[in-house]
Amino acid sequence: MDIGVDGSLGIQILNFVVLIVVLNAVLYKPIRRILGKRRETVEGLETAISKMRADGNACLEAVKAGIKEARSSGVKEKNAVIESVSAEEKKRIAEIQEGIQKDLEAFRVRIAAEAEDARKVLTAQVDAFASAIAEKILGRAI
Repeated sequence: MDIGVDGSLGIQILNFVVLIVVLNAVLYKPIRRILGKRRETVEGLETAISKMRADGNACLEAVKAGIKEARSSGVKEKNAVIESVSAEEKKRIAEIQEGIQKDLEAFRVRIAAEAEDARKVLTAQVDAFASAIAEKILGRAI
């Protein structure tokens, strides 16, 4: 077994170089191109994800601020309505009390007038009632 350098070494080197050129054109460049596109796509998706997260956080903060403002506004409106209703309630209660006082005074005047009328009628009939009672007690006519 004799290892020597002869003309076949040049053919093997030429064969290796041709194989490298062919494999580079057929296999390595398409794979590198696909890997490059894949890297660009992944980077683009990562950028889009970051942007969407930032937009989502901004929207969330805006919604929270809107809810806080709406609650504040709602509390102010509720307090205003309560104050308005309370004032209206006090006004109506005062009107009702005033009406009751007027009706009570009119009722007292009417009762006093009816009592006076009844007193006059009964005073006029006192003698007749006294005679009737005396007749019943005595059992005979007077």
